[in-house]
Amino acid sequence: MISMVMVAVGVYARLLKHAEAAMACLAVDPAILLIVVGVLTFLITFCGCVGSLRENICLLQTFSACLTAVFLLQLAAGALGFVFSDRARGKVSEIINGAIVHYRDDLDLQNLIDFGQKEFSCCGGVSYKDWSQNMYFNCTATNPSRERCSVPFSCCLHDANQTVINTMCGHGMQDKGYLEASAFIYTNGCIDKLVNWIHSNLFLLGGITLGLALPQLVGIVLAQLLINQIRDQIKLQLYNQQHRADPWY
Repeated sequence: MISMVMVAVGVYARLLKHAEAAMACLAVDPAILLIVVGVLTFLITFCGCVGSLRENICLLQTFSACLTAVFLLQLAAGALGFVFSDRARGKVSEIINGAIVHYRDDLDLQNLIDFGQKEFSCCGGVSYKDWSQNMYFNCTATNPSRERCSVPFSCCLHDANQTVINTMCGHGMQDKGYLEASAFIYTNGCIDKLVNWIHSNLFLLGGITLGLALPQLVGIVLAQLLINQIRDQIKLQLYNQQHRADPWY
């Protein structure tokens, strides 16, 4: 059921728009990724359900092998991310910089960046001056944009008494120094904020990872137990048939 919902959402998102901007800053189109994950999840669960109902060893072995492969890939990804943390940080920085460049090209990407900057109280990748990479916020003298040398409103400090969002609150902030700009916007980059959040929530992330891994391990063990039971039943049936054919039995 969940896999079909994932496929439906992915197809809807893909048909709704072409997502060229998302493809430019992300390695994989999220809609395509959702469709692929949904289809794979459906096929794996189909093998497990039908294999257990029909007591089909081939389908159960396929189900167990797929779960084992997914589990090992998760372990490998976690280990590689820990060992090559510098490269992982560089990749995250590359993705964030790509998202900054295409900020105005895709509304969903724009909303995602605004949500991240508000949630982590940050601005840009390394600092708020990273927004100069965007053609609309670029600080060059030849930039005709009204948003020249500005930052998105999601970089601005939140005022609890403000009822209407001032979308121009980041105007001209890249021209200001860190100390002067810090009175109006978040000057720290999102990469360091994200790394600090991960370090401070390691137990939470570990619990989520364990919660995802345990059902996979249980599925692998149960599939193997069922395969062994089916094989034992087949052996018992063959044994009984051989002895029934024996006139001295």
